[in-house]
Amino acid sequence: MCLAIPGKIIEIDGDKVIVDYGSEKREARLLDKNFKVGDYVIVGGRIVLDRISEQEALESIKAWESLK
Repeated sequence: MCLAIPGKIIEIDGDKVIVDYGSEKREARLLDKNFKVGDYVIVGGRIVLDRISEQEALESIKAWESLK
């Protein structure tokens, strides 16, 4: 099982995106072109897997931060 922290797409260049996780930014790959800057996403294996709502993302981020 894998747990993923949601991140926000801040840049798209072709099939590559930059995802902002707050404390760091990472590159990932898009297999589906139906994503846009500002989307909150789940990434696995450097591939954007799914979009989640901003509310879901912020709740998840808050839960992760409470574990620190």
